[in-house]
Amino acid sequence: MNDFNRDLQQQIEKKWDSGKIIILIGPRQVGKTTLLRKLCEEQGNYLFVNGDDAEDRILFNQAGENKLRNIIGNYTTIFFDEAQRIPGIGLILKIIHDQIKTVRVVVSGSSALEIANEINEPLTGRKWEFNLFPFSWNELQTHFGFVQNQKKISNYLIYGTYPEVITNANDAENVLKQIANSYLYKDLLQFKNIKKPEILDKLLLALALQIGSEVNYNELSRTVGVDRATIEQYISLLEKAFVVFRLAPLSRNVRTEMNTSRKIYFYDNGIRNTIIGNFKSLEFRQ
Repeated sequence: MNDFNRDLQQQIEKKWDSGKIIILIGPRQVGKTTLLRKLCEEQGNYLFVNGDDAEDRILFNQAGENKLRNIIGNYTTIFFDEAQRIPGIGLILKIIHDQIKTVRVVVSGSSALEIANEINEPLTGRKWEFNLFPFSWNELQTHFGFVQNQKKISNYLIYGTYPEVITNANDAENVLKQIANSYLYKDLLQFKNIKKPEILDKLLLALALQIGSEVNYNELSRTVGVDRATIEQYISLLEKAFVVFRLAPLSRNVRTEMNTSRKIYFYDNGIRNTIIGNFKSLEFRQ
């Protein structure tokens, strides 16, 4: 995956020496760590902190300025990967930014709901935030060339464009199942308001089966077997976990646009097709 160029790289590079914290968020397994590590390695002398590692989380537990200075030492860059897993990360980042100005701070996170809760208030005016998703059409065309990319359209529509799916095309189904089972809900299920993961399964299946149709929350409520407020809450959480997004209709009348039903799409077709268990080729699909 290292030989794929990401369009976002140039945008991040422009802000690299701005003096503000660089934050990159997006779904798990889309290449956030790979991209930021590449940029850090180009600069050299960086400290990597893995939020998924219990020892790293303990190291930064209740860390004040003196402890942070000792940890950082002579490093010129510190990279917090999966930062949402580190307790108090917002205050830690604020202390580093305000008090240890000789170090560049780079952050990745795969859960917008936890990242937002932790850092938005402490880091107001102190950060540049970017979103990374599975490979875009432009990134794939840059890598494969126009002709070869055109030939791969049907594969993209069925298996999506997660990096590992693209680089392991012969094993795409198993890769997608692994992503869906191991990563899709990981951050959601750690969130305090998710008490019934089976509701997520039913809701995602219902949404996957009505792609392109206007979403009726009352109908979803009856289908899934929970109240409308729960449906709306879970869809909002799925958006913040980068699983789905809502699309509003285009209208010249803002009031009409606000009152009209939305459609809900998945960020990646491969994840959608994994949920419904359908990897049939295009000519055999409805």
